[in-house]
Amino acid sequence: MSSKVSIAGVDTTKLPKLTNKDIVSLIIRIKNGDEQARQQFVVANLRLVLSVVHRFNAKGDKADDMFQVGCVGLIKAIDNFDESLNVKFSTYAVPMIIGEIRRYLRDNNSIRVSRSMRDIAYKAMQAKEELSKTSFEEPKLEDIAKKIDVPLKTVTFALDAISDTISLSDPIYSEGTDTIALLDQIADNKNTDDNINENLSLKDAIKTLSKREKEILLMRYYVGKTQTEVSDEIGISQAQVSRLEKNALRAIKEFLI
Repeated sequence: MSSKVSIAGVDTTKLPKLTNKDIVSLIIRIKNGDEQARQQFVVANLRLVLSVVHRFNAKGDKADDMFQVGCVGLIKAIDNFDESLNVKFSTYAVPMIIGEIRRYLRDNNSIRVSRSMRDIAYKAMQAKEELSKTSFEEPKLEDIAKKIDVPLKTVTFALDAISDTISLSDPIYSEGTDTIALLDQIADNKNTDDNINENLSLKDAIKTLSKREKEILLMRYYVGKTQTEVSDEIGISQAQVSRLEKNALRAIKEFLI
């Protein structure tokens, strides 16, 4: 409960609790246009919004944003709730709150994830929460996948897809004025001195080629075209393309030796 207390600066311990009688009374007043009753009902149900946000494992500023969006869903639920449906308000409101938060995440995620993947991820999160209630151990992905009847690989991919992205420049350790970023902890096996020298030598070798040879190598090995496609595009026979390509590769090899 500690995360719920601190989230968005709302202290759940100070939120009022309503009895079923209170809920019915407030809803009637709201339908009659009582703005004070509406405000009272919103505040009393903030705990409901916080519980939904908690399902998404949100942290920091993102949790605050999701809480505000969830409040929009709560207000929509209050305005559209029909007491004649004979369902609890919370049962009606939760799907609307979740819907608003999902739309927010879909529209504001830097990495676009398909709706089907998001739905699987949210089902997995809900299953994880349900499994946690019956066990003292962290639910395994295999158990979650089995519960929602989805292949393990798909569940893993879906959960990874909605996880927060971080910048390589984000600090992971700081002491005084010395800060270590995530980038500093990642080994770079490509940009070694040997590889840098090889790349420079390759560039020098390519500079010795003719314009036509450079063009063919670019289309063949960078764009990925076939020799037939190259011949059609630059207007020479495939045999000529093959000969020029071989000559260019031979020239590069001789330059590098």
